[in-house]
Amino acid sequence: MKKKAVLTGILVVFIVLALSGCMPGNERYTPDKPAGFLWGIWHGWIAPVSLIAGLFDKSIRVYEPANTGWWYDFGFYIAIISGFGGLSLTRRKNSKK
Repeated sequence: MKKKAVLTGILVVFIVLALSGCMPGNERYTPDKPAGFLWGIWHGWIAPVSLIAGLFDKSIRVYEPANTGWWYDFGFYIAIISGFGGLSLTRRKNSKK
């Protein structure tokens, strides 16, 4: 059981480090090389992680300012709506008898 807890902890640390490598605002994107539609989807999915990381690192943002415009916004909002709106699909409804 202890081995499983250690492996779970290592997996969580690995996932957090992997996600932090592609967060918005880390100077990976420039006006010459802006974030596009697929990056908008990715940034929408990791928005909660970006929000928490932004509390500790002022360079990390929830939304990438150097983006392609409407297409980035479209991808970002699709991911936000599907990610947070999809939570309601997994909740169990209480049955009234």
